[in-house]
Amino acid sequence: MKLATIVGARPQFIKAATVSRAIGETPALREILIHTGQHYDANMSKVFFDELRLPRPDYNLGIGGGHHGAQTGQMLIEIEKVLLHEKPDAVLVYGDTNSTLAGALAAAKLHIPLAHVEAGLRSFNKKMPEEQNRILTDHLADLLFAPTKTATDNLLHEGRPPENIHTVGDVMYDAVRYYAALAANSTVLQRHGLNEKNYVLATIHRAENTDDPATLEKIMHDLTRLANEIPVVLPLHPRTRKMLAAIEGSPGQAKITLIDPVGYLDMLMLEKNARLVITDSGGVQKEAYFHGVPCLTMRNETEWVELVQLGYNRLFRPGDDIIAAYEAMQATVITTSTLYGTGDAALKVREAIESQLS
Repeated sequence: MKLATIVGARPQFIKAATVSRAIGETPALREILIHTGQHYDANMSKVFFDELRLPRPDYNLGIGGGHHGAQTGQMLIEIEKVLLHEKPDAVLVYGDTNSTLAGALAAAKLHIPLAHVEAGLRSFNKKMPEEQNRILTDHLADLLFAPTKTATDNLLHEGRPPENIHTVGDVMYDAVRYYAALAANSTVLQRHGLNEKNYVLATIHRAENTDDPATLEKIMHDLTRLANEIPVVLPLHPRTRKMLAAIEGSPGQAKITLIDPVGYLDMLMLEKNARLVITDSGGVQKEAYFHGVPCLTMRNETEWVELVQLGYNRLFRPGDDIIAAYEAMQATVITTSTLYGTGDAALKVREAIESQLS
């Protein structure tokens, strides 16, 4: 059985690394890897293939930036060409990026069975491009891999057939467990003069936080206030770097340790050893939990509602009292559980593909 896997962005490389490894363990499946090029910067793409030991893409479409419609449309055109040439038996997509939607549309229009890893997540904010992408993909998919019971319930509520839904756990938890030993060799703390449990890790990249200069200024002001209490390190996403450069005076940069985007192994070590994580990334929220580190999420909502309900994660609006929020999170004690599975999600994905799509 030939399986075409479509990736394009950092979180998808991490998820695909676990599933591709499981796929490679069985002769029943042959994988064709298609990289759309959505993340094309070496720090956002190549380093992840190297560190995660992910097979080199069979196709790199080289479709980088651009507006959502143009980017998704160009991806659809190029993915369709590859699928027509390769004639796969099934297509596998991950997450909620434009690459995800383009791959789903191409498969559906060519009547190729579609599987979606990380199905059923909902922020219930349809202004988010990610929410649009994940809903449309879920309603095109023939096989839905939900990471949590909440995600499964969302799919059932939307009328997706129960027999098409598999609650498998989170493949990102698989990745954290698998790569922990390699990450232990990272020297990222020493390179940036950071001490264990004596800094805050921040990541900011979403459009709602970076495209409006006033909002980004508030965020930088908040992080600067916090940096007066405890060191703050901020790996700069290319989008954030570009927008910061356009703000006169680039507020806050003098007190915050700004670094280039880091690879996956360095990021794991930064997360594991932080006292607190501040982020607008869905993946980083979960990784903080996997490491037992409390998290402030700079968004009005999150897909990972379980973490908020348990008090491990707290939603935070730019301009709120960040010192009070930081102090409140210091009392958080995180108890590990099987909330996101037991570390065998990738194996369950492979087995379901073999049994239902072959």
